Amino acid sequence: MPKSPATAASTDAPDTVLQVSALLPALESALDEHYRTVRLHELPDRDAWLRAHGHEVAAAVTSARTGVDDALMDALPRLGAIVHFGVGYETTDVVRARARGIDVSNTPDVLTDCVADLAVGALVDVMRRLSAADRYVRAGGWPAAPFPLADRVSGKRVGILGLGRIGRAVARRLEGFGADLAYCTRTPVPGVAHRYLPCAEALAGACDALVVTVAGGPGTRHLVSGAVLDALGPRGYLVNVARGSVVDEAALVAAVTRGRIAGAALDVFADEPHVPRALVESDRVVLLPHIASATHETRAAMGDLALGNLRRFMAEGTLLTPVPDRPAH
Repeated sequence: MPKSPATAASTDAPDTVLQVSALLPALESALDEHYRTVRLHELPDRDAWLRAHGHEVAAAVTSARTGVDDALMDALPRLGAIVHFGVGYETTDVVRARARGIDVSNTPDVLTDCVADLAVGALVDVMRRLSAADRYVRAGGWPAAPFPLADRVSGKRVGILGLGRIGRAVARRLEGFGADLAYCTRTPVPGVAHRYLPCAEALAGACDALVVTVAGGPGTRHLVSGAVLDALGPRGYLVNVARGSVVDEAALVAAVTRGRIAGAALDVFADEPHVPRALVESDRVVLLPHIASATHETRAAMGDLALGNLRRFMAEGTLLTPVPDRPAH
């Protein structure tokens, strides 16, 4: 039977699993069923609980959006593993965790297809103006005048910024559109036939659309800068299914409002769930509420993998999918 936060917090048994943030309901139920789980985000006084019981925590389970910050890490002296529900982990300082002997996992692969599907769908939407056309019909504009022409997707030059699992899945899908593909990563990816360009600005300047799939974190903050957007140009489109931090959002707002790029499709933002008013008001921007992995099938698979990581750690002290110290892009 699931334990309430109050009941869990009053128990002094060791080897607690700390749930840091709200998670998939099925995953929360599994945590309650198999482990002594404390839901930190539901405690009336989390700091008091951490002072009294932080030494009991063996593993923390958290969302990619929340992570485990430095202060929380320091409050858990026996912490051995941080298990992320999600592919992202930039909200946790992995190098710092590893220096303390804490291993970190995420849920790669299982969400690759859904994120790639959405990236390509968003590209088609913004270039063919599907969402804008839908609004046009609903607003009664069609009887008065035909909807304006849009841009073709097939055969376009598409740059992929970050050719990891998701970037490669996007590339495979766009091959079906006859796209002329190029990519940018720190170093060329072996075995990839697509054209390699050494920096984001060069990639943007060589394509009609730029799809961002690079990992988030300090190393990629504002990688898509004002200069990159200028290189993309007034006929170019931006699609971001990575992290809001990767794009200089102020520069993007300026580029959209001044017509320096043709449009953007965005699933992520700098200060979620808050979206700049200028982007909301632009009919050339497709706005999505961070839903790239939000399908029943993918979220269930993510939950299963997160639970699998926790089970492996609690039983053997290792993880199924540990993350690298330095994300590739």
